[in-house]
Amino acid sequence: MNIIVALDLEAALISSARKQGVAPEELALQALRERFLNGADTADSAFAEQPVPPKKFDLPPPRDEWERKVRELATDCGVSLSDWAVSREGIYE
Repeated sequence: MNIIVALDLEAALISSARKQGVAPEELALQALRERFLNGADTADSAFAEQPVPPKKFDLPPPRDEWERKVRELATDCGVSLSDWAVSREGIYE
C-alpha cells in the first residue's frame, strides 16, 4: 500500500523522525500501529502486516463432464487488470 501525504504532513513527519532518530516511514508506521492496532508492538503486529489472501469464489459443482473439463483448463491469474491499467496511458504510470 502506498499513501500519498500532503507536503505539510511530510515535513512534520521528517522533522519528528529526525528528532527521534528514526526514518520517517518507520515513524508513520508506528503512528498507524498506535492508532489502528491500539499500540501493538512490531512483533505483535507482524502478522497484521501480511497481505490477506483473497477469498476464492466458490463455483457450483459442474453440471456435466464438458463443464468439468473446461474448469480444469482454467488458470487462476489473480486479479484482472482494468482497461485503463493496460491502456497506453496506464502503462507509463
